[in-house]
Amino acid sequence: MSALNSTDLVTFGETMALFAARRTGPLRFARDFDLGFGGAESNVAIGVTRLGRTACWIGRVGADEFGDLIRSALLGEGVDVRAIPDPGAPTGLMIKGRRTADHIDVRYYRSGSAGSRIRPEDLDPGLIRGARVLHVSAITPALSESARAAVRHAVEEARDAGVPVSLDVNYRKALWSPAEAGAWLREMAGLVDVVFATVAEAGLITADGGDDPVAAAKAVAALGPRHVLVKLGSEGAVELSDGEARRAPAYRVTEVDPVGAGDAFAAGWLADWLEGADPDRRLRTACAAGAFAVTSQGDWESLPRRGDLALLDSTADGVSR
Repeated sequence: MSALNSTDLVTFGETMALFAARRTGPLRFARDFDLGFGGAESNVAIGVTRLGRTACWIGRVGADEFGDLIRSALLGEGVDVRAIPDPGAPTGLMIKGRRTADHIDVRYYRSGSAGSRIRPEDLDPGLIRGARVLHVSAITPALSESARAAVRHAVEEARDAGVPVSLDVNYRKALWSPAEAGAWLREMAGLVDVVFATVAEAGLITADGGDDPVAAAKAVAALGPRHVLVKLGSEGAVELSDGEARRAPAYRVTEVDPVGAGDAFAAGWLADWLEGADPDRRLRTACAAGAFAVTSQGDWESLPRRGDLALLDSTADGVSR
């Protein structure tokens, strides 16, 4: 595989247009909206690229203005974009409202969307096999049978080529039941190298309802992953790698919009892992990226560049074991 055909991270999934209400209160009274976009996998691609690595995002978009927005904006962020225009389906849509100053409500209009129609044939095996890591989320397999088949196909291609696979659980109860998601996740956990999850999401994988993050990480790791990251929100995160657990506190920031924090965390960790950073640094970078993500409106707009990370150095303690 030539360098021209390789990239650090390859990912794929559904990215949607986003309308965010500018005023607080019931959405029916909103009159002004900001137009943007967001998607778990494309958020990670942007985050990794901003931190100095290369990333490719693959997905279907509608042959519409929203699809053009997604394509052009991702290109502008330096992401290698393989956006497949689908004339038979629209780009999916998110509507974000703020019912109160502290409560954000996101509604998804994705049934039959272009993104949900991704299939194995849309994925270039050469891209996957030439990547340094394949990143997938459990949102994609919940969208449709063809999307589930695409995830399976991509993971098989990566494993066959010796490419590590990263999985962000990203459970969405509106898309599938805990039982259905849990069964798929347990199978997938034995095929991937890195898992990102909350404590509750780890419980989906292991069918264990415990709330100890280290125990949750160990239970997931027992299924096969070498690295398990458990996100704890305002309490930081736990990483279990090669049997050693470490914990990092959260950075103290003013939260404006929590959507996208988990994607930012994954991007920060993966970028440093690709850099060959030591475990303590990559966990701190992951927590810092997650903190930056919540400091302004939008799913990805506040994702940090390398030079930004030092801005938070005084707002968290070190990693503990």
